[in-house]
Amino acid sequence: MQRGNIFDYKNYRYFKLAIIVIAIAFTVYMLFEPAVGYYGGSWLGYGLGTVSAALVFWMAWYGVRKRRYRSSGSTQGWLSAHIYLGTALTVTATLHSGFHFGINVHSLAYGLLIIVVVSGFFGNYAYMIYPRLMTENMGEDSLDGLLLRIAETDKLARQIALVMPDDINFTVDRACRETYIGTGLLEQLRGYQPDCPTAVAVEKLTVLGNHLTGEQRKLYRELYSIMVRRQSLVKRARQDLMYRARLGFWLYFHTPFAVALLAAMVAHILVVFLYW
Repeated sequence: MQRGNIFDYKNYRYFKLAIIVIAIAFTVYMLFEPAVGYYGGSWLGYGLGTVSAALVFWMAWYGVRKRRYRSSGSTQGWLSAHIYLGTALTVTATLHSGFHFGINVHSLAYGLLIIVVVSGFFGNYAYMIYPRLMTENMGEDSLDGLLLRIAETDKLARQIALVMPDDINFTVDRACRETYIGTGLLEQLRGYQPDCPTAVAVEKLTVLGNHLTGEQRKLYRELYSIMVRRQSLVKRARQDLMYRARLGFWLYFHTPFAVALLAAMVAHILVVFLYW
């Protein structure tokens, strides 16, 4: 996906198209009130419902097409249309309902539609923002490279801490043993470990080193520098995992709801034509 110009694709082609769709829908809704009132079963409701259903199926096809041609740039225009026409879809679907909602398959389909569209907005934001933040955070490094450097700092810190007083040795050892990086989904999504042992160790070392003198003072400064570097590496690794997890979690959230929307919409259409 080429980021940065999907919104002004072809001189805002799909933004203009979405505005036209919304304007026509509002104009028809305001000027022509069916004799039976505004609701999905009126002639106006059927018309807006047909437009909404066509947009839903088209947006679902975009998902299929994106995966089939993901290696090419041909989906850029489709993504631009997906964003703008998805926004127009919320308007046409709302007007189609005539603002009548209840505990039924029709409102279920509408609710799923809103969830899919809102999550789609977040997905577009995520794929525009997070890749850039990942690059800024990692630079030329890889996650495996960061983890290797963290392991190296562990080895150096423990070696120095062995010849230091017990309280310093215990603090460093605990930081190396109990600092976790992305062990669970929740931790990956939030990007930090509560009361991170490495951060706690750095704070404690600023106090524990005050009473040292001579050679131990020199070793302490080296140890403190290693632990500060370790804290920075751990933070970067967690941020990288956080960006990756949020991108992946969005997709696993958005896709099932999109499938559920298609099922609910088919049920909605069948109920309308079979029982109304």
